[in-house]
Amino acid sequence: MIRALAVFSVALAGPALAAEPLGPPGAPAGAFPRPDRPVAEIVAPRWSSEAERDKAGEFEQVAKGMGIAAGETVADIGAGSGYYVVRLSPRVGPAGRVLAEDVTPAYLSALETRVKALKNVTVVRGEPHDPRLPPASVDAAILVHMYHEITQPFGLLHNLAAAMRPGGRVGIVDADAIPSRHGTPPALLRCELAAAGYRETGFQPLTDGAYLAVFAAPAPEARPKPEAIRPCRDDATAR
Repeated sequence: MIRALAVFSVALAGPALAAEPLGPPGAPAGAFPRPDRPVAEIVAPRWSSEAERDKAGEFEQVAKGMGIAAGETVADIGAGSGYYVVRLSPRVGPAGRVLAEDVTPAYLSALETRVKALKNVTVVRGEPHDPRLPPASVDAAILVHMYHEITQPFGLLHNLAAAMRPGGRVGIVDADAIPSRHGTPPALLRCELAAAGYRETGFQPLTDGAYLAVFAAPAPEARPKPEAIRPCRDDATAR
């Protein structure tokens, strides 16, 4: 853990030049049950145009709903094109940090170029089941229009919890639609997060059929053991 935190400190000295994991490996993907639902393909690094998203006030709604403040460390899990990253940077300010995490090499390369001038942003290479962030380093994490693309959600949630500071919150933005249509029904999301030990603390609708669901992450020692997690039935897709 000491080595991981040392690497984290060095990485935060400036913007990343080559995306690498910041934390040690967590529990392996094979330790967790597979979700009882389809997993959507990753088809694009963005949900819609940034101008449209700004016009709808998406970022401000989510940042306010998450209570993101100056000085915090915020992880954008599945950062994609960096829409949230470049807006989070001024919001957390010079005393804060933004961790732009993704698993797709092309997205990581484009992110590094886009955030090169942002001194408080670090690009992080994660794994589909593990964001590879240092233990107890993150105040808030956001997952925007990508939860339905996670091949091993229980593994990612389990490993993400270890990276959250006490009181850390996780916000998930997704469409209220079945996974094959690039969304997650709120009832299914709540069930999967609860199975991983998370507690819902807030929910609000956004524009265009999307929503923000906010959860309190469990303390690492309070996480359910991987073998004890039971998948949630995907009744919406079945209908």
